[in-house]
Amino acid sequence: MFKYRWIALAVAFAGVAAGRAEILRPKVVVVAYFEVGKDTGDRPGEAQLWIERDHLDRVIDVPGMSHVVRANADGSEILAVVGPGQIRPAVNLMALGADARFDLRQSYWIINGIAGVSPKDGALGAAFWTDYVVNGDLLHFIDPREMPGSWQDGYYAIDKSRPEEQPRVEAGSAEDVRTWKKDEAQINWRGTVVKMNPVLLRWAFGLTKDVSLPQNDAMKTLGRRYANNPLAAGPPKVSIGANIATETFWHGARMDDWAHRWVSYATDGMATMGTTSMNDSGAMVALYSLTKQGKADWNRALLLRTASNFDRQPDGMTAEQSANSEKHAAFTGYDASLESAYRVGSRVAKEILAGRLPEGVAR
Repeated sequence: MFKYRWIALAVAFAGVAAGRAEILRPKVVVVAYFEVGKDTGDRPGEAQLWIERDHLDRVIDVPGMSHVVRANADGSEILAVVGPGQIRPAVNLMALGADARFDLRQSYWIINGIAGVSPKDGALGAAFWTDYVVNGDLLHFIDPREMPGSWQDGYYAIDKSRPEEQPRVEAGSAEDVRTWKKDEAQINWRGTVVKMNPVLLRWAFGLTKDVSLPQNDAMKTLGRRYANNPLAAGPPKVSIGANIATETFWHGARMDDWAHRWVSYATDGMATMGTTSMNDSGAMVALYSLTKQGKADWNRALLLRTASNFDRQPDGMTAEQSANSEKHAAFTGYDASLESAYRVGSRVAKEILAGRLPEGVAR
């Protein structure tokens, strides 16, 4: 009888201890999409500079996530690696939100990643705060060898019968991006267009628009090969632009032209393309879902993309030659894009950690 009483007490104390388990309430959640090799000490991916420079030394295994979560000593800043692709970021972020050890309801999110940039829109190493995320996958597609000769490309909307068929949506409807609120994040019903919180976006851009970004001789040399595109050869800078997110890592002048058209079409002319990548639709749909569950607030999310490579070939090269001359984690602007992401993103993170937020932004 005495033995069983001790067992019951042990179970009770274990329950109390579990109930007192530390709950992290991070002020900042940094999201990266990939890491190369180890988290520290080797060739960096999107997470490593944050981990090393912000001393995110704590390692936390989260059930359902494909990579450990990193945290600083007091838990005010955490980092999650959630990619690649569109599906894995969504699954990983939902797993993070489901872990009772994290209270993310008042956390700010800095989602950062490298990206392709058109030579029309910027230089290697440039940083873009994303205002709209456009999914470039959920479409009809007819192979160009079989499409009508009058079409510019084979892509068209799910509910249409030809490219850029008008009207895209009923004017003034909930799907009309032109009518969306100007002070909060929004999403269309298919999840193919996401508008980031404009108030938070403008604040982050204002803080960082004059940040000096790195540029080396190789980046300048490649940029000069794009004739009639002065931005490609110029100094990298911080801008605002849309991100088109696709699972396919496309490359070439014709695809670049399509992407510019599709961003404008999908947003009813409200957005212009800044970067191209393959993750942000999945991440933002997950944050929207967590918000609906009361586990996060997607109005506290920022998306930062930095240019590691051009998305089309320079003069004198074919698309195939250009694509195969640049390899993942070895792009001409790869190291600079990682440095740009940290310089710009950490400037905002430090303000949030210090509680220095402007009027109109939730504290």
